[in-house]
Amino acid sequence: MPRPKTRSDDEVLDAALTLLREGRLTFASVAEASGLSGATLVQRFGSKDGLRQRALLLAWDRLVERTRAAAERAPRTPAGAVELLVELSGGYADFDRYAENLLILREDLRDPVLRARGAAWERELIAALDACCGDDSGALLAAHWQGAVTWWAFRPDDRLADHLRESLTALVARLYPSA
Repeated sequence: MPRPKTRSDDEVLDAALTLLREGRLTFASVAEASGLSGATLVQRFGSKDGLRQRALLLAWDRLVERTRAAAERAPRTPAGAVELLVELSGGYADFDRYAENLLILREDLRDPVLRARGAAWERELIAALDACCGDDSGALLAAHWQGAVTWWAFRPDDRLADHLRESLTALVARLYPSA
């Protein structure tokens, strides 16, 4: 009879994500953070690369869920597209966390499974933005959004939400002058 799990995989993967952001992901550090033995972690995840990939896939799952929920709430207008992107940026407002997430992005880019997951999310986000705008400008809005977040990081004294709303609203005004 198998023993019941004292920690769910998601709990362990949350600890792994935290440690990954800190640059300290090892079986030993996850074992300490989760209260599980290294052997148990190896049994569940196979390898450090397997653990990293599963943790990042969980993060992608959560981002997809957040994107879908924000898209459902967003009005089907260009202004709704702006609000959708501002809402998705809520986790970036803490500059240190944003910088740590850039380190995680490197891991996503190195792994073909994670790269494919990111590309799938991009397609879903662009489709949601297209639906808000009623045309095919979603890719332009998404690219501008990511650029605006990156530029904000050089001067994070401004509130990110305000910076994004101003920048994206200016772009929308150029794309949709009569809106």
